[in-house]
Amino acid sequence: MTEAGRHNQLGLEDVFGPDGRLAGAFEGYQPRAGQRRMAELIRDSINDQHTLVLEAGTGVGKTFGYLAPVLLSGKRALISTGTKHLQDQLFDRDLPRLRDLLSVTAKVALLKGRANYLCKYRLELADEQARLPRREDARALARIRDWATRTIDGDRADCSGVGDDHEIWPLVTSTNDNCLGRDCPLYDECFVVKARERAQKADIVVINHHLFCADLALRQTGFAELLPETDVVVLDEAHQVPEIASMFFGEAIGSRQLRDLAADTRAEQKHEARDQPGLAEAADTLKGATDPVLEALTRIENERVPWADLADEASVTESLGRLGEALDGLVQELEIAAPRGKGLQALLGRAQGLRDELTAFREGKTEAQGHAVRWVERRTRSFTLHTTPVNAAGQLKSHVESAPRAWIMTSATLAAGKDFSHFTRRMNLDDARCEQVESPFDFPEQAVLYLPPNLPEPSGPGGAREHTLASLRAVYPLLKASGGRAFLLFTSHRALKLAAETLGEHLTELPLFVQGTQAKSALLESFREAGNGVLLGTQSFWEGVDVRGEALSLVMIDRIPFAAPGDPVRAAREQRLKDKGLVPFVHMALPEAIITLKQGVGRLIRDTADTGVMVLCDPRLQSKGYGRTILDALPPMRRTRDGRVARDMLRRPVEPPKQSPADSLVESSKNTI
Repeated sequence: MTEAGRHNQLGLEDVFGPDGRLAGAFEGYQPRAGQRRMAELIRDSINDQHTLVLEAGTGVGKTFGYLAPVLLSGKRALISTGTKHLQDQLFDRDLPRLRDLLSVTAKVALLKGRANYLCKYRLELADEQARLPRREDARALARIRDWATRTIDGDRADCSGVGDDHEIWPLVTSTNDNCLGRDCPLYDECFVVKARERAQKADIVVINHHLFCADLALRQTGFAELLPETDVVVLDEAHQVPEIASMFFGEAIGSRQLRDLAADTRAEQKHEARDQPGLAEAADTLKGATDPVLEALTRIENERVPWADLADEASVTESLGRLGEALDGLVQELEIAAPRGKGLQALLGRAQGLRDELTAFREGKTEAQGHAVRWVERRTRSFTLHTTPVNAAGQLKSHVESAPRAWIMTSATLAAGKDFSHFTRRMNLDDARCEQVESPFDFPEQAVLYLPPNLPEPSGPGGAREHTLASLRAVYPLLKASGGRAFLLFTSHRALKLAAETLGEHLTELPLFVQGTQAKSALLESFREAGNGVLLGTQSFWEGVDVRGEALSLVMIDRIPFAAPGDPVRAAREQRLKDKGLVPFVHMALPEAIITLKQGVGRLIRDTADTGVMVLCDPRLQSKGYGRTILDALPPMRRTRDGRVARDMLRRPVEPPKQSPADSLVESSKNTI
């Protein structure tokens, strides 16, 4: 960092105080005690190089709460966010604005995973091979080709006209498997290499959790580190990290990888080994060998199944055996062809790696040692074989302790009530300092928590269907009173579909917005513009969604978000807790449900002027002993079982939100997804 940045003499009072930089920059700025407290805790963590786990309630101003002390410290920092959208928001808006306000000259870089950057070499291959089955793909490729002549950083998020989920992107981006590295003829023009070089030179690097965990996993393999060494690591939305880490510290081999390998081999054979037809035949054999595996798995009702339930199925084991033979055959052909070109050499490495992963899965040595669980994920046209660590805490802890630095892990939901043990146990953070900073919102005045009486239990005689219909009957008068302006959140797609069908028939005067009918961002924008909409969503709408003011005054959640039973990874984690003498419900299921429910409840009040009603339709909150534990962990809203009280709250006049530029920076803007 430059001398100006390194010797900045501003203190936190100069930033957050009534006469500070934020107050001077934004009209109507009001100091927030919680935000100041958060910044102080983070400053101390940076100075002392300790680990801080910090829950900052909604409205604290979490983003500026950690950015200011990081910028003022003059230290090299890595900031990881939960999503690429928040990563872009932080880099494009929040960091530059605060850096200018604080007169800090820190160099900032944005770094994403390689699949987010255009690969010029693969773009050339896509042009040459023209493996495009649809006209839509050809049009998308033409748009990408045109954009490629103008883009500076190759970030595909900037390519207008081609959606981020378009099927064309895997053809023109690279993976760890198919990247040629320094052997690539266009290496000097590589956008990924340039982005990493900028990150290595920067004072502050902004990434996301998937890249963060991918880098930690790569370090374990002995490859070069992707991310620069830093003095400070900030994990925003840290509650997501343990699950993401488990995915990256595990192994997975799927039909898509195998088919891509076969297709790429076919292409390289035409390009570099036309006189070796056996190579093309081996590639076709491999592609064909994935189909019997998928057919053998079609009897599986669930999408995620423990390998133990399949290990004695002859059709499954035999088809996997033939898949292994097909991989062996391709490896043998590639060993002959590899000296002919760099592309064929890279394909040989990919084929050997996938063969080894398939062998490891079938042998299951890590599972036998109790460190991991094998399971199969089946979808309509694909399958994946997973080996997932039961707990990634050991790997995470080794990185936390690898060098003296400050680790700050923050989110609006990290604790179950006052208890952080569920998060710290999954992260193996025995010595972390755990703190809570309360929300500045006046919940007793701004919100009512309505617990409808006489609802059936989801597992009662009428089953989930009757519970969903009863929940809709309970919330229907409130929808009338509020004139829409509501989120109805469900824990299953089946309940969502039933609710959409029912309300579509009986609530014709209000516009319905149903998850899956539009992209998430477009759906939210349409909801805001309508002003009287009712949005129906599942758990993807429970967090990271910010709607302020009159557009949202009513939120319903159908049931306590306990995880679905039968998941193989959860079952293994439950067994590990039992082996330690702990009760899985108390030490895993209940705190997870509380943290998830807090995320959903947090959609209602997003501003100091917001008011509204939260409806929780699970009668177990009132009938079960753990229900009180869950309710006590939620924000202190006024509770009622009287529908009239809830309706009266919705009919109160709504003050315009006290929106200021500072608020839109400190908390996510209305466009945040």
